[in-house]
Formats: sequence, structure tokens, C-alpha cells
Amino acid sequence: MPISPYINFQGTCREAVEYYADVFQTAKPEFMTFAEMPPNPSFHLPEEAKNLIMHTSLDISGTRVMFSDVFPGTDLVVGNNVSLTVVTTNRDEILREFNKLREGGTVQMDLQETFWSKLYGNLKDKYGIEWQFSLDSGEMSS
Repeated sequence: MPISPYINFQGTCREAVEYYADVFQTAKPEFMTFAEMPPNPSFHLPEEAKNLIMHTSLDISGTRVMFSDVFPGTDLVVGNNVSLTVVTTNRDEILREFNKLREGGTVQMDLQETFWSKLYGNLKDKYGIEWQFSLDSGEMSS
């Protein structure tokens, strides 16, 4: 069974996931908010949590990526310990997705030929998520 990345945001999950759905041309995401949780009499749901995203997911290049907002009061540290890697044989797809994600983000290595790929690049998008793109010439193993 494949492992699915789970990415947390601090109040920007809906915006980020709608953006990623557009970038990767996925199906429209379905969102579950914290307000949709079954009621628990021993737990009061704070007003500021009700519209935050408890769970959603997208199928990005054949991988299920899951997302949520952290609960109010929970610290979120955006780090470089997780990156999402898109490997495809479609050069146009890489160019389109990379160039959309670079808007408002920071390119760490622009798309270029490397010793392992005819087209590789990486960036941090406007939400602080690290992405890598690699053109698979049929020689890479998945």
C-alpha cells in the first residue's frame, strides 16, 4: 500500500488545496470542516475552528495527498523535512505545473537538465511547501 503525504496548514488549507487542484488539474476537492465532526458533549468546539478544514485530499499524479488545518492553538512549523515530488514523462505538464507553483513562491533550482534527469527543478510554493519536478525518460524507477 502506498504512503500518502499529509500536509497541515494554519488556516489556509482550503485556499491552498483549491490552488493545488487548479495547478494539477484534479477533480474539485471535497472539504470536511471541524464543524462537521460529530458533536461531543465533553468537548466544546471553539468558534474559530468551525470553518477550518479537518480533512481533504487530492490525487496528484497518481498519489493521494491529504491536507488539513491545524486546530486553533496548535503550533505549526513549516519546515523543509517534507517535499512532494512529481515524476512524469510529460515535459509540458512539468513546465505548466512548475511555472504555476513558482508564482509567489521561491525557486531553489530552476528547471534544467541534470545528470539524473533531462528536466529537473525544485521550489517552495507560496504556502511554504517544497516541490520537486523530474522528467522521467523511462530510465527512472518508481
